[in-house]
Amino acid sequence: MRKREWVIIWPLYFDKHRSRSQGRRVSLSLSVSRPAVKDIVVVLKKLKLKYIVEEEKKHPSTWFEQSGRILVEKTMPKTRIIRMIAEQLVKYKSRSSRS
Repeated sequence: MRKREWVIIWPLYFDKHRSRSQGRRVSLSLSVSRPAVKDIVVVLKKLKLKYIVEEEKKHPSTWFEQSGRILVEKTMPKTRIIRMIAEQLVKYKSRSSRS
């Protein structure tokens, strides 16, 4: 596995409770409350993107939290991958919160 073939996706990229300076990468309208790796995996399956889950990893700025990360095959720019995940994650979380 070459590093350039994969992009790293951290759950905090989509966390509504974090500011941009704390690591959030999407707008508040595309962010969700406390996203988990398992939520992102559901979205990646729906988007049919190849991924590898690394649950034991910790984001450098939040080394004290066990958040995990996901490696996604780089088929397009990272910003586009993040936006696609965010759009689907908002839909997924809104459906699961209604249940």
